[in-house]
Amino acid sequence: MIATPADIHIRTFDDTDTEAVIALWREAFPEYNASDKPHREPRRSIANKVAMRDGLFFVAARDNKIVGTVMAGYDGHRGWIYSLAVTHTLRRRGVASALLRHAEIALVRRGCLKVNLQVLTQSREALAFYTAHGYAADNVVSLGKRLPPASPANLPVSR
Repeated sequence: MIATPADIHIRTFDDTDTEAVIALWREAFPEYNASDKPHREPRRSIANKVAMRDGLFFVAARDNKIVGTVMAGYDGHRGWIYSLAVTHTLRRRGVASALLRHAEIALVRRGCLKVNLQVLTQSREALAFYTAHGYAADNVVSLGKRLPPASPANLPVSR
């Protein structure tokens, strides 16, 4: 069992955490600063996750300051882990492990039997972290397609 460091409290995300989470993600994920990647715009990601109302967005706080995040998802078929981030000053102290375990437990409680996640190929540190926590490459190819943002101009007309 992975213990949460004594000075860290993991809880469900609250709207008042938004600015702190965005700052953390911009620190932890350099690609979140790329204006040519709208799918990585943190404010949109947060708004979309909160709109799901599934209770699977968690933050780690230390002295009332956000120091880590993890989002999970479950569609009834399999779970997903997203945006696991810890501030650089607290890495390698068990915070990420505690966040990951917290998300996994929340998924298990919903009946989830399989969890997937994606890691950028150049993120060797992240790959090593997940491997150490029992994750392994599946014999699958991850495919992606960028969709245009929703706007009245590109939405189909209902009849």
